[in-house]
Amino acid sequence: MLNLTLALVVSFVTTLLIVRYAHVHAHFSSDSDTRGVQKVHAHPVPRVGGLGIMLGLLAAGTFATLRYPGPLKDVLLLAAAAAPVFLGGFTEDITKRVSPRLRLLCAMASALVAYWVLGIHINRVDIAPIDHLLAIPVISITLTVICTAAMTNAINIIDGFNGLAAMVSIFMFMSLGYVAFQVGDSVVLSAAMMMVGAVFGFFILNYPNGLIFLGDGGAYFLGFMLAELAILLVMRNPMVSAWYPALMLIYPIFEVCFSIYRRRFVRGVSPSMPDGVHLHMLIYKRVLRWAVGSQIAAQLARRNSMTSPYLWVLCLSAVVPATIFWRHGGLLAGCCLVFVVIYVWLYRRIVRFRSPRWMVFKKK
Repeated sequence: MLNLTLALVVSFVTTLLIVRYAHVHAHFSSDSDTRGVQKVHAHPVPRVGGLGIMLGLLAAGTFATLRYPGPLKDVLLLAAAAAPVFLGGFTEDITKRVSPRLRLLCAMASALVAYWVLGIHINRVDIAPIDHLLAIPVISITLTVICTAAMTNAINIIDGFNGLAAMVSIFMFMSLGYVAFQVGDSVVLSAAMMMVGAVFGFFILNYPNGLIFLGDGGAYFLGFMLAELAILLVMRNPMVSAWYPALMLIYPIFEVCFSIYRRRFVRGVSPSMPDGVHLHMLIYKRVLRWAVGSQIAAQLARRNSMTSPYLWVLCLSAVVPATIFWRHGGLLAGCCLVFVVIYVWLYRRIVRFRSPRWMVFKKK
């Protein structure tokens, strides 16, 4: 708890200073594009919130390493491994000139560094034929790099509304911490709790008013840490089902998979092309319909903040059963299937202007 608190304080103070002196650095740190297909803010906002989260983790990790020398140094090594993906995203936040391909390569580089310094790799998926293949190092490392890069991109994709990606990440880090506590994995437990504190320090100023955004640096960093800690937990603890992280992370993962399918096979465009029909965008546009067309800043901010709780609930519908049944592979696989069915059903209803009545919020 001391590590969590330290991470929270450092993250909050750093984020507060960024917001307080936004006028000094706004010319290079702010998101001034308010007309893009995925833009829902009314005025420029700093998009370097990931800096506070990274500093929060580094401060808590350094303190923990000095106080408890030994395994907890791995937390700092993992933060160091995250440097390429964080810097790639952070540079994009500042310059707006880093291509998606280069950022993807940075994520892959971070995964390779994590393997090099900590040996983190996917060694099983609890499907016998595939597990035999994963005994071949090149296959295991390749799959690890692909999955880690996909997760970094997944968190960036769902980072569309105030508090959405931050709270979803908090839920997932808390779940990782709980399971790590159950199996006695001090490294994953400590790292997960530090991340909870660091992300919450940012969340306080991000939700509900959106005073600061995660930015690509923050979103990529969260995705990388979630992927690596999940892989590490399963790799080192045979009692944890490989289906646990699959279900726990399924909301952002399936959002990416469904987006690729929708763009490539339904719309016939490049999967990398941005659009405004992600599930969270549809909820914003069609469920919270009372403010459609409004450009009044107060209404946009309110409507923005009211979108995230819908997705928090959707995320919890996967995180909660994953946390409860973390050792039961069959149940976890079944829950994955149920989540996919619910997601597709919900998406189809909303995209066809037939949103379930219990979801629709109308202005009184």
